Amino acid sequence: MNKTTGEKKRPPPVKVLSGQLRTAADSGDGWSIKLGKGRSLAVSLVWMQGTVVEVQIDRNTVLLMDETGTFGVQGVNSIPKGKPCLSQGKYVMVMGVILAVSPEPVIRAVKMADLSELAALHRRMWKLEVEELQQLLA
Repeated sequence: MNKTTGEKKRPPPVKVLSGQLRTAADSGDGWSIKLGKGRSLAVSLVWMQGTVVEVQIDRNTVLLMDETGTFGVQGVNSIPKGKPCLSQGKYVMVMGVILAVSPEPVIRAVKMADLSELAALHRRMWKLEVEELQQLLA
């Protein structure tokens, strides 16, 4: 607990794939994702990457897809510099808080960035980055 504000310090975002969130369990204080070999990792703030599949400005949401499936992102209209990310086909990163994991993962965006310029490189590296960080944290 932070004594001056009374708020708990939020841990840094954990890089995850949508498929991992789909199987996450509610741990009471956040979510727990399975890493295999009986290991799991507690997450609340996540860092995800994917291609924009559908934009619904009127509903303040966007649907993204990574190599393990689709996931929804809410609150996109209020993200500073988020507007350039909101077009179909863009490859973007999003950091956010998990709102739901089933039937489809949904996160509330805190930050978004357009990675389209080097999308091929980012796509190739993403799964390796996710695995490496999770190995370190578990």
